[in-house]
Amino acid sequence: MHIGFLRLAAWQWLIACAVAANPSVADAQQQDPSPSPLELQTRARQPVGDDDGGFRTQYTTVRWDPARTAVIVCDMWDDHWCRGASARVAEMAPRMNQYLQAARQRGVLIIHAPSNCTDTYADHPARSTARNARDTDVPEFLANWNRQLPAERHAEWPLDQSDGGCDCQPPCATGQPWKRQIDTLAIHPEDAISDSGIEIGKLLAERGIDNILLLGVHTNMCVIGRPFGLRSMVQLGKNVVLVRDFTDTMYNSRRSPYVSHVRGTELMVEYIEKYVCPTVTSRSLLGGPAFRFDEDERPHVAILVSDDHYHADTTLPAFAGELRAAYGCYCTVIHGEGTNQFPAMDELAEADVAVLFIRRLAPPQSQLDRFRAFLDSGKPLVALRTASHAFDVRGEVPSGHAEWVEFDPVVLGGNYHGHGPNEAGSDISHVAEQADHPVLAGVMPAKWHSNGSLYFTAPIQPQATLLMVGSTNGRTEPVTWVRRYKRARVFYTSLGHPDDFERPQFRRLLANAIFWAMDRNVPEGR
Repeated sequence: MHIGFLRLAAWQWLIACAVAANPSVADAQQQDPSPSPLELQTRARQPVGDDDGGFRTQYTTVRWDPARTAVIVCDMWDDHWCRGASARVAEMAPRMNQYLQAARQRGVLIIHAPSNCTDTYADHPARSTARNARDTDVPEFLANWNRQLPAERHAEWPLDQSDGGCDCQPPCATGQPWKRQIDTLAIHPEDAISDSGIEIGKLLAERGIDNILLLGVHTNMCVIGRPFGLRSMVQLGKNVVLVRDFTDTMYNSRRSPYVSHVRGTELMVEYIEKYVCPTVTSRSLLGGPAFRFDEDERPHVAILVSDDHYHADTTLPAFAGELRAAYGCYCTVIHGEGTNQFPAMDELAEADVAVLFIRRLAPPQSQLDRFRAFLDSGKPLVALRTASHAFDVRGEVPSGHAEWVEFDPVVLGGNYHGHGPNEAGSDISHVAEQADHPVLAGVMPAKWHSNGSLYFTAPIQPQATLLMVGSTNGRTEPVTWVRRYKRARVFYTSLGHPDDFERPQFRRLLANAIFWAMDRNVPEGR
């Protein structure tokens, strides 16, 4: 069965479930006279330190007034000189149209911006809306292509697009075949049509719009640089986000940095998150997993994190970046932002493996049910440190939320009952009899000291295979093991202190565990 059909069926099923359970999604089916705020989980990359050029991934939920929000659709043309570009536009357009409809019915203004094609819509009421916007003074820079923001002055462009970015073989002949926006995207009378930064600036001023959701193609060209693009909207002082699963790049994978086309788009999205604006996914309005192109066959790693104890909200998103760059994974971070809410739990519908690092939280019953269904379906789990008491609250559980106190013994096969002194840490070593286990491949040295306290976990379930132990003050405890839960492969380690993530052998252990859990080989060269 075609992978695209499976993905389509998965998110359609999730949307149907969400409509039944979530009023905010149901509202997208009929106009709400007093719509609730849009809740968007943004992802940005904040500089770390003054000189090292490092960035920390940050997830933040914002709430926007729909009446003060616009979606700008950039250059979703009916045709393109590059066959691959045309195919990807056609592939994303159906779900994008559903997204526009959901936004429109929440009271968001939809601005269609098919550059060089607005004459096609000369008599359309949506074109009149933009053309007749109240005359207001707007900055002159909105008349021109915006080539750089101050934050980008010393930034390195992530892609070589000097050949025009066609990824086809043989390369396509350049031209300008576009005549209109792709017909899959419905244009309603209450929408607006314009490719003019000046017109759009006036329209935003007239409507009192402060918030912009921008989507379309191509991220490394039109989306970032058009007079109505990301840079210009940021410079105009708007709250701007890129809808990162509804975009593409003009990038030839046979050019630097010599990565797949979908990875090239990810690199461009990361650049935008560092230097231009945050990003979101379509899940916030539609539910279900984010959109992915059919050509993206990378394994999907879903990371569940909401930590207030071991900085996992920082270390795991950083590790997700290593999984993308070094191991060829597609990663979703299901981030609770320190709360017991995981709205992106829908992503589990398409995930190949889940990584869990949370501590004493009771999620909403529906979200915990999705996690349990994921495991019951035979999908694998990699669990770290406080995951042994992930759903054991030991306190009052909010109404509509749920614990899973038996998770540690039943799923992980553990027996957590406290830990040793924090200042002592623990001495880690491999179990000699398991030296050839694939989870331990390349995990060297075989002995090291962890600054994390030793968890008391013995005895573990007899069906578990013990891989690593830890010792402190003469006491030795199981630290790392693997087992089966029903049909699911399960890996657990009590390691996960922030300092552990600084060690290459620990990160290699986690990567091995993820690929072992998926029953896949670690990519060659790792």
